[in-house]
Amino acid sequence: MIDPAGIPLHVDERGAGTPVVLLHSGGMSSRQWRSLAEGLAASHRVLAPDFLGSGKNPPWPDEVAFDFALDVAAVGRLFDRFEGPAHVVGHSYGGLVALTLARARPDRVRSLAVYDPVAFGVLYEPADGSGLADLARAGSDPVFTDEARGGSEEWMQTFVDYWNGPGAWRALPATSREQFLRVGRKVFREVTSLMNDRTGAAAYGAVTAPTLLLSGERSPLAARRVTEVLAGALPNARREVVAGAGHMGPLTHAAAVEPLIARHIEDAEG
Repeated sequence: MIDPAGIPLHVDERGAGTPVVLLHSGGMSSRQWRSLAEGLAASHRVLAPDFLGSGKNPPWPDEVAFDFALDVAAVGRLFDRFEGPAHVVGHSYGGLVALTLARARPDRVRSLAVYDPVAFGVLYEPADGSGLADLARAGSDPVFTDEARGGSEEWMQTFVDYWNGPGAWRALPATSREQFLRVGRKVFREVTSLMNDRTGAAAYGAVTAPTLLLSGERSPLAARRVTEVLAGALPNARREVVAGAGHMGPLTHAAAVEPLIARHIEDAEG
């Protein structure tokens, strides 16, 4: 594997004050948090990195093995830029990275806010029948696990339609589909890696920071079950469901999601 210590991430940085780290979802870039970053930068130092192989970073070399732990390590290096703990926000894949960082470095996380984090390992022990059955809707499709087709348009359609409903991929503007396909292989590697994760709910008990667990009312059942399980496992967590929102709530329902995150950060600062 490549050592992420040798790969600097592109980071959109603005503002001054207590740091806030914003982590985007798979297939997206730091641009997804632009509105939230602009709002928080009035009183905070906001750092929004692009994950390895995403956004303005060089493409991930397809011949090099990948595990989401590499993104965790690469983002973790951002904490060397400042002293003291930071507020950490993540969506979907970024939520999993945020939670993993919070488990590994609880002293560096002042608060945590995650929307539909893909910490699917919590569904396995004890087995969450409804959550795992919903997750299998994607995993049982042969395209989803096919190395040859991973990241292709056929694969991306399966991926996007699972999260957002049948027809969602074809409903995207051509430019959006092109952007997803540009990082398709990296997204396939992310998904393959996280689907093998079996980190149980008890392990997240190490996350002691005030935590806001967000989910969309219309998010896939597996994603909603993850936040429900985590709400019972984290010692200082609360869960909120965003009415009418699906998995892409931070974008489609930003007017509802962003104030919840900003208020959570404000409350954590006392």
